[in-house]
Amino acid sequence: MKKPSSKIRDEIAKLQEQLKAAETREAERIGRIALKAGLGEIEIDESELQAAFEDLAKRFRGGKVTANGGKRGSSAGESSASSTQDASGAAAGGTAEA
Repeated sequence: MKKPSSKIRDEIAKLQEQLKAAETREAERIGRIALKAGLGEIEIDESELQAAFEDLAKRFRGGKVTANGGKRGSSAGESSASSTQDASGAAAGGTAEA
């Protein structure tokens, strides 16, 4: 049985609300982590910072080899320390991959 368009619109509205709430939770989580890492104190253009975050996301999604030769999944402490350094270094130097 086909749904009437009004019901579909209602479902879309509910899903949009859920999406907005999920994005807000994710943004708050990432923001807290970024502040703990000291990114709030760095003077950097927003587009450069976004490029650095995109590079970081690629690195963790694909298990890309890092600049120092290590791979994702080495020790947990080493991974988070190098991630912060790579993100800030790439953004500051403008060498983030597109």
